[in-house]
Amino acid sequence: MATLTPIEDNGYIHFDEAASKSAGSALAEQYQNGKPFPHIVMDEFLPKSFLSGLLHEFPDTSDKSYFDRDQERFKVQLPPSQISGPRLRNLVTELNSAAMIRFLQEMTGIKGLIPDPYFMGGGLHETRSGGHLGVHADFNIHKLLKLERRLNLLIYLNDDWDEEWGGHLELWDRSMTRCEHRVAPLLGRAVVFNTSLDSYHGQPDPVRCPPDRARRSIATYYYTANEEGLHKLTGRTTVFKVRPGTTDREDRKVQFNHFLRDWVPPRLYKYAARLNRFK
Repeated sequence: MATLTPIEDNGYIHFDEAASKSAGSALAEQYQNGKPFPHIVMDEFLPKSFLSGLLHEFPDTSDKSYFDRDQERFKVQLPPSQISGPRLRNLVTELNSAAMIRFLQEMTGIKGLIPDPYFMGGGLHETRSGGHLGVHADFNIHKLLKLERRLNLLIYLNDDWDEEWGGHLELWDRSMTRCEHRVAPLLGRAVVFNTSLDSYHGQPDPVRCPPDRARRSIATYYYTANEEGLHKLTGRTTVFKVRPGTTDREDRKVQFNHFLRDWVPPRLYKYAARLNRFK
């Protein structure tokens, strides 16, 4: 049985607020007790039959730019504005609805969640064969909205995915000594987790699917307004970590930028950061 059941009225997809809130409440204990940080894996978050009917609307990304560096390779991000399929675009934007916020607030215990209308870093994700995303902790401040990032929601769109193709999401402990969970990106499966400066996660091993396939997902992020103000937070961009016993490489530019942010006076920081970009 699916966690949430989409409703379609005259071709429009939406969720019932009361049912969504009830579903979130039923999962609250499981989510909030998740280790190594609060999280949950839901095997049929949305009905597989419903998602199967949307897969053909996933855009062709052959002409899209992608990340291509040591920490993240062959990964494409598409905001809703680049989704031409009406039902898939409808679903992605509906994940910012009041009903979804009700579900997430009840499940996580985090009140005052705010969706991101800009889908900064979110929307549709595709990682091509050979691609990966190193273990990392996410950026924690939405620079446009001036909000603190609190939650990630990932919904996988991979039908007939072979276990040997990999593409597993990994959740690592806070000391980066071991992987606590590996989650295969199967159709209908969703993962929600708290984002903090030490909620380390990623898809670090290269995808081994055939060249005509790719690892696909929907990603949406949620925020709160920090009551004490953003000046109380340590601003961080995405921080990549190195797994023990691997050939993972550190992102030294990001590390140095964080050093500058922590130790250089604010009036001088922008000049020092500009020099760091041209190293």
